[in-house]
Formats: sequence, C-alpha cells, structure tokens
Amino acid sequence: MPLGTLDRSPPAFFKQGPSAVSKLLLFSALSVLLMVADVRFGVTQPLRSALSVVLYPVQWLAMRPQALAEYSSDYVEARDVAQAAERVARQQLLVQARRSGQVEQLALENRQLRELLNLRERLDSTGFAAEVLYDAADPYTRKLIIDKGLAQGVKASAPVMDEFGILGQVTRVLPLVSEVTLVTDREHSIPVLNTRTGARGVAYGESGGAPLLELRFMATNADIEVGDLLSTSGVDGIYPPGVPVAKVTKVERRAETAFARILCEPLGHVQGARHVMVLTPLNEQMPVRPHIEKPQPIANAKGGRR
Repeated sequence: MPLGTLDRSPPAFFKQGPSAVSKLLLFSALSVLLMVADVRFGVTQPLRSALSVVLYPVQWLAMRPQALAEYSSDYVEARDVAQAAERVARQQLLVQARRSGQVEQLALENRQLRELLNLRERLDSTGFAAEVLYDAADPYTRKLIIDKGLAQGVKASAPVMDEFGILGQVTRVLPLVSEVTLVTDREHSIPVLNTRTGARGVAYGESGGAPLLELRFMATNADIEVGDLLSTSGVDGIYPPGVPVAKVTKVERRAETAFARILCEPLGHVQGARHVMVLTPLNEQMPVRPHIEKPQPIANAKGGRR
C-alpha cells in the first residue's frame, strides 16, 4: 500500500476535546444564566410543570409504603381507643342501669309519700338544644350568645345548662339569638343547696380573673368543706332543683369577720361550651297565685267605719 494513502489523523481514543476547566466555566455560566432567566422570566416553569406531571405516578408509588404504614398505625391506634371507649361506655351503662332501677324505686316511694302527705307533684323542666355562637364582646362581663331567640320560643330568665351542670340564664332575648349571663358573672347570683348537709345559700359570680363562684354570707363555723357539691335549690322559681352548679374548692375562715370566704368551681363548661340546653323557667309551670281580696271595713251602729 502506498504511504500517501494512509490516514494520518489520530484515532478517536486519542482525540483531545475542550479542557476540563473550559467545560467547568461553560456549564457554570450556563447554570447562572438559567437561574437568572428562571428567577426573572420563569422560563423553566413549563418544564417543571411537565416534569411534575410525568413524575407524579413515580412519587405516588414511592409514597405508598409510608402511607400504608401510617394508615396501619392509625387504624391500630383508633381500634384501641374505640375498644377502650366501648369498655368505659359499657361500665357506665351498667352503673346507669343500676341507678335507673334505684331512681325508679325512689320515684315510686316519693310519689307515694307525696300522695300520703297530699303534696303536689314536682315540676318537670322541659327545654330544647341550642348552639353557642360566640362570647359577648364586653370584656367586663361573662356572657355568651346562642343561636335561639324569640322565633324559637326562648324566654327571658330561662335557665341554661350543659351536660355537666348549670351555665347561667337568659338575660336578653332577640328575634334570632339570645344572650346568656353565666353563673361566673359578677352580677349573677343563684340559690344553691349543699348536697352533703342540706344547707342553703346563694352563690355569686366572682369578680376576679378566674371563672369562679363565691358562696357568700356563710358563717365561719358553718359545716362546709372542700369538695362539697352545690346544686340548685329550686326556691327561686327559675332553676329546677337538683341540677349540679359548682364544687367547693377553697374555704377561708377568718377571725376578723363573721363570714367565711368560700370559693367554688363551676361544674358546667363556662369557657368551652358548644351545645347547651335551654330550659323553661319553673315559674311558668307553677299554678297561678290566687288573688286575695282585702277585707272590707265593718260599719258600726252609728254609720261609721272601723
């Protein structure tokens, strides 16, 4: 073969391209250019959208093991909680069933005693449910607004309670909403009965920062202890008797005064109630008070009156 016909160019393995430094500078400049263009003009946003659509199935599949593990953990935890709640509910049901039998027996004995003593039957309070909308805007009072008013039959002075006890009473009725003054308001008072001793008293809203009640005008030597339960006495004709109101939390007996300072914690959720029951005032269920005519003066023999 003649030497002039040979290819004198080096093989591909020995070809020399751009240097590594040149490539670094080129791609660095290109990266900076793309970043600036993306920040200022958003040129890569369509590309990102397309890539997100393409990669979504891959991401979904990659997240399945974690989602399955979380679902299994939540399922097991929810099952345990549900089983525990069911056990507690069954125990409470048994207790309530036993108490219901006792209540029926006591109600029968009470009815027989009332018939024996010729006393009238106790009044049963009726009511309807309402939802708390918001707290009143006045920071110096403790009131809340419910979603029932004149259109639903709410009446002024109607007692309001939740599943734990008395919350207060309706003090203002509007066509669609009503204002409820809580038992912790400083202008509110409620007659109560100590369920342990049977002593009656009046609980007033505490004007301090904490939502408490104060049982006033109780002598320093009165038989009252921390933990005593106070319920409505029913003597005011507003609140039905026997509804829980508060629990005594502090008793201060001071020598310089004749009355003890007794603080009570309300049993109703005065700060977190969402659903309440509006009761009918007892005075609307009581019989009408008979009208007593004034005696006429008796005329004497001389035509005068005495």
